[in-house]
Amino acid sequence: MKRKIPIVPTFIVALAVLTMIALGVWQLHRRTQKEALLATYAAATNRPPIGWPTIPNKPPLPLFRSATGNCLAVTGFRTAAGQNRQGEPGYLIIADCRTGAEGPGMAVELGWTKNPNGGRDYRGGLVSGVIAPDRRTLMRLVAATPGPGLEASAPPSPDIIANNHLSYAVQWFLFAAIALIIYTLALRWRKPRQAKNDG
Repeated sequence: MKRKIPIVPTFIVALAVLTMIALGVWQLHRRTQKEALLATYAAATNRPPIGWPTIPNKPPLPLFRSATGNCLAVTGFRTAAGQNRQGEPGYLIIADCRTGAEGPGMAVELGWTKNPNGGRDYRGGLVSGVIAPDRRTLMRLVAATPGPGLEASAPPSPDIIANNHLSYAVQWFLFAAIALIIYTLALRWRKPRQAKNDG
């Protein structure tokens, strides 16, 4: 007697597999978009300098572009893990600045040090450097000339932005394949058990 394939479990597994395949395809599209974005960032390193943007920090951001900004007053300091130009690990000293009565302000990466409390003598002024990503303010200006008592930090590069979308896509496709294999094996194992129970 021919055994029926269970409808509800099969539907659930099929839906899960289709979802995983769709996620894999979406990651492939994201990979193409990320490659275009990285190409834009790479080209930005050769473009003329700009003034620090006075509009709110909304994408697309002018990352990896040379820029100059005016830190009118320091509103606070913070640190982040980073490296100097020789690749030594340490602390990046970042000053959050006021740039005027309006606008988003400006975060300035003053430089690198082994001392997390270093660089606190900075009081502001004109800063030239390269715009880099920042987790808190979306972007910050990495100063070309280090602040007082600091060393120059490693220059920002588009290479720091990962493009892992291909590996994510492969993972989703593998998950879909594994789910199909497991469910097929489960159906084959189920048939002999059913036959034995019916007997």
